[in-house]
Amino acid sequence: QVQLVESGGGLVQAGDSLKLSCASSGLTFSRHAMGWLRQAPGKEREFVACISWSGGSTYYSDSMKGRFTISRDNAKNTVYLQMNNLKPEDTAVYYCAASALEDYGPLRGPQLTDFGSWGQGTQVTVSS
Repeated sequence: QVQLVESGGGLVQAGDSLKLSCASSGLTFSRHAMGWLRQAPGKEREFVACISWSGGSTYYSDSMKGRFTISRDNAKNTVYLQMNNLKPEDTAVYYCAASALEDYGPLRGPQLTDFGSWGQGTQVTVSS
């Protein structure tokens, strides 16, 4: 049974930083690209970032590019999301998810439907 457990969320002020972690079990972690997605109140779930199985490739939503950094430690079966210069519009529940793919190519980037296993989420609230 796949388990993804996020941690690191909290209440911060605009401009602050947070680092989210996601520990996985029940899957061959190094054979999956891993992603972070988020859902704000009243909005649909959206893609945040994704990292290939090796960590050699990363993908970001345009609105997070330059502020967020995704990384992974395959020895610890853990994926991270470093979030800097947080904005009130970043307030959401952040989910860790495993992609069905190991990596992506130039013709096709990560899509929400690629992520079949999700964690329970961690709340990030950014006050202005």
